[in-house]
Amino acid sequence: MSDVTIQKKFIEKLSVLAERNDPINPDLYNKYDVKRGLRNANGTGVLVGLTKIGDVVGYDIGANGEKIPVPGRLMYRGYDVVDLVKDAESHDDYCYEQCAYLLLFGELPNAKQLADFREFIGHSRVLPPNFTEDMIMKAPSNDIMNKLARGVLASYSYDSAPEDRSVANILRQCIELIARFSTLAAYGYQARRRYYEQKSMYIHNPLPGISTAENFLHLIRPDGQYTTLEAQVLDLALILHAEHGGGNNSSLTVHVVSSADTDTYSAIAAAVGSLKGSRHGGANIRVVEMMDEIKANVKDWSNENEVKEYLYKIARKEAFDYSGKIYGMGHAVYTISDPRALLLRDKAEHLAKEKNMLEEFNLYRLIEKLAPQIIMEVHNSDKQICANVDLYSGFVYTMLNIPRELFTPIFAISRIAGWSAHRIEEVVAGGRIYRPAYKNILEPRDYIPMEKR
Repeated sequence: MSDVTIQKKFIEKLSVLAERNDPINPDLYNKYDVKRGLRNANGTGVLVGLTKIGDVVGYDIGANGEKIPVPGRLMYRGYDVVDLVKDAESHDDYCYEQCAYLLLFGELPNAKQLADFREFIGHSRVLPPNFTEDMIMKAPSNDIMNKLARGVLASYSYDSAPEDRSVANILRQCIELIARFSTLAAYGYQARRRYYEQKSMYIHNPLPGISTAENFLHLIRPDGQYTTLEAQVLDLALILHAEHGGGNNSSLTVHVVSSADTDTYSAIAAAVGSLKGSRHGGANIRVVEMMDEIKANVKDWSNENEVKEYLYKIARKEAFDYSGKIYGMGHAVYTISDPRALLLRDKAEHLAKEKNMLEEFNLYRLIEKLAPQIIMEVHNSDKQICANVDLYSGFVYTMLNIPRELFTPIFAISRIAGWSAHRIEEVVAGGRIYRPAYKNILEPRDYIPMEKR
């Protein structure tokens, strides 16, 4: 028997002990009023901090504490993201950099401030000397989020002042990370192509004079080419994912880790690890996988009854991953509508026309129409449900011919702006390390000497 086989059997044996030892009776959570997932009994989040960065609005709280559904709103520093998007469209401009500026500094930039900020970001996209060869190409990863986290941590070694906790230095580190995330993700993908898929690797130099969306498309495509509409759609996706309040898992991670008084790279790498999780940043991939199955099993995508029948199967745990979830539907906060989904849906329709994919787009629209009632009926719920941004983001990335391995990294390329703002906010205004309570429910035991075990 090989050493590998022996080790595997040893771990399997120990895992049985670990699983048997850790389960906790669910009734105890109610007994001790535990806020599982930091959520109150009515589904609202436990208030653990204050922020001036972003807000997510999906309901009002009535006089009796009940949630009253309202159309969803996403606010960046007090501004409705819908207005930011409309302003960018009216000027036929890219807006992600303006959003990043707003999130970091709390105010909308004037023309010169925005131009200077864009120039700084553009020239910061190039990775330090030998970084690409030593930190990316020599240690490729099958999961690009792991590669991205490693790239963030490796940046510590290339920083002349990595432990300087002054706001000015943290700001410099954050802006450099905002600039470099698209490069780190794109190069990580190219290394993956070569090592895991035995395909050609294309390493283009980042371009300083273009937007983040344009630069990313330039870096991942063999010819570096893209259309204006393609870049505008990706820019919109970056705007909509840049921030989502302090309570989402990855932004909370930034606050928690930053409160321990650690360095910027450790805090941001931890956030990347959080976003990698399938319950957080990986949800749009599940939507696309679900759609693959629906398209393969529904003959007529325009037939409402056929689509409805298959959605019932998914909701009843008879199809797809047997979880009963219709991915892309429902949200912890949004009830009547997710503003991100509405904005991305409208842009997706334009792109679908350019890509000759309107039939598939209409299938998504049909699912958005049918799924809420099916979920409420099958799961016997009266909670109002709407499509969330994940329903359309994966479809948009597919139309942009972006590999699925990059779906979650794109989320990170966008959210680094919000994470950076939360990092600075915690350093400036936090002042205390996060220290929640866990109640031990195991009674003390008499120690058993080795010879009696």
